[in-house]
Amino acid sequence: MPHTLKRPWRILSAWALTAFGTLAMPAMAEEMSEDAVLAMPQTVEESPFASERDAVIWRQDELKELERLLRQLRFDLVNNQDARGAAPRLATLKEKATQAHFLPAFIAGTHGRGSDARPEIWEEWEDFAAGFKDLEQKVAVLIDAAEQEDYRAATRAFSDVGLSCKSCHRAYRYD
Repeated sequence: MPHTLKRPWRILSAWALTAFGTLAMPAMAEEMSEDAVLAMPQTVEESPFASERDAVIWRQDELKELERLLRQLRFDLVNNQDARGAAPRLATLKEKATQAHFLPAFIAGTHGRGSDARPEIWEEWEDFAAGFKDLEQKVAVLIDAAEQEDYRAATRAFSDVGLSCKSCHRAYRYD
């Protein structure tokens, strides 16, 4: 019986974290300067998460969602050449593919069992955070190309976004 009680709490907890992330993270992003790097959360108390496990689950789910979003955008922009149809997804991408959205979920030491994260993330925090800045810049180029309906440039920008993701994954993620 106790096992079944934990599941609804976990679902509610995940929902609350997603809602918090949706509301609070964009505000945090606006407050950051161009070159600022978010401080590494050392403990759960320094993060918006209830537990380290919640942070790991949230970041894994959000990164998978980002991957799905990019696939949909590739279809919209490269295959269908439909910038207007892609506009809402581009807005979501701009909001989510940021340091402010993801870094609070990388609480110090949340690697190991149940996580694909390598410990080098926390040893090389500034380089890891710079990877998200690089991603933000690549996403901005993609959005600009889409807004101009320059589908060749959008295709190149997708390639650059993918390379940005891969470079971080190679350095900081177990496969």
